[in-house]
Amino acid sequence: MHAFGFSTGALAYGDFRRALDLLTSTTTSAVELSALRDYELETLMSAVASLDLSRYAYVSIHAPSKFSSLTERAAADLLRPCIDLGFPVVMHPDAIDDPGAWDGFGDLLCLENMDTRKNTGRTPRELKPWFARFPDSSFCLDLGHARQVDPSLGVANELIIEFGDRLRQIHLSEVSAGCKHEPLSVASVAAVQKLAHRIPDAAVILESVVDPSEIDRELEMARSALDPVTV
Repeated sequence: MHAFGFSTGALAYGDFRRALDLLTSTTTSAVELSALRDYELETLMSAVASLDLSRYAYVSIHAPSKFSSLTERAAADLLRPCIDLGFPVVMHPDAIDDPGAWDGFGDLLCLENMDTRKNTGRTPRELKPWFARFPDSSFCLDLGHARQVDPSLGVANELIIEFGDRLRQIHLSEVSAGCKHEPLSVASVAAVQKLAHRIPDAAVILESVVDPSEIDRELEMARSALDPVTV
């Protein structure tokens, strides 16, 4: 069965403690601790070992999407405690300029498919070289990105066929034409339902930017989306 949860960055921009507080009373069993901006990473990694995450069956960390205040190697060094903790590190392939920095993470390096803003990582063809460079790495299937790249979800289906055996985590949200993460629509739920029977079990992390009052509803929408349609 899928474990469902949220990215902390979707619930409280740059404030993982606030996001964890908001999730305390929910039915979530997974969480992604977000440090999408590199200046957030040191604070998060300084705190991560002391956070009470015992209620979660699955915990991951989203690495920065680009490096400006930190070098890529410095960021990778900050993330190395994840290896001992067993926390997957979700990584945008287009952010990798120093591949050697990520050697040693093995299957805890979790590569994510990208949206239309990026010039790599959007399709199986574009992801294959990254998995060739990191042969032990796992896969984060971002269904919102895949649907934005191809509204028919043909690309999503191809990603599942090609990398389903590596699947460790799913990102789910509505992704706008401007690449913003929004609450799930009825249309996106219906589209994902048609593909759900092909998706292996994995942690489902919602990146939908929602008001705290909408957390439970968004979780219901996500569970509905990942329920296979019975034909």
